[in-house]
Amino acid sequence: MRVRPAEARDTDRLYEICLRTGAAGEDASTLHADARLLGDVYVGPYLAFSPDLAFVLADDDDLPAGYVLGVADTLAFEARCEREWWPRLREDAARWAGVVPGSPDAALLRLVEHPERTPPTLTATWPAHLHIDVLPEAQGHGHGRRLVEHLLDALRAQGVPGVMLGVDPENHRARAFYRHLGFTPVPPVPAGSPEAHDDPDAAAGHLLGLRLT
Repeated sequence: MRVRPAEARDTDRLYEICLRTGAAGEDASTLHADARLLGDVYVGPYLAFSPDLAFVLADDDDLPAGYVLGVADTLAFEARCEREWWPRLREDAARWAGVVPGSPDAALLRLVEHPERTPPTLTATWPAHLHIDVLPEAQGHGHGRRLVEHLLDALRAQGVPGVMLGVDPENHRARAFYRHLGFTPVPPVPAGSPEAHDDPDAAAGHLLGLRLT
């Protein structure tokens, strides 16, 4: 398998990978009635607004089996999503009407309505962030490490000093993977603070960070 830049033709496949790894690394297909919603939250905006930091793991047939998506400036990315990405999803009345209250899709739509905002106190040290997903059949061969290191090299080339990511506390395998890459826990922001309200992961200590310079 090889790492290459993501292309527009990969979009549907990356959405599929996001769904098939969306339950703490396991298949989330049975959890979401809306098969594209997870990708609209965690893949689409990265391909749209940060395509230079989107890379895929491609097999011999050039079909992606995994991806890593990153942004160099988290605060600028979140601001652009608020201007150009989330409004389109919020205005999709048919999608909202079909969601079952209390379902995983409802939780995602709440995130669309009220996106998390990363605390500036954290982006001062770790301005970039990333997402990575690799299908089970491509795991265990060092491919995930290659993807992350490819992105880290790209961030270093842009002079980015640090990168962070959120990890599901139930995904113990992922947390161990990042520890081996040198990521360490990001100190949680004070509970009850406005920053904790804007980013629950930051308050709960679910973020890991890596200094690049």
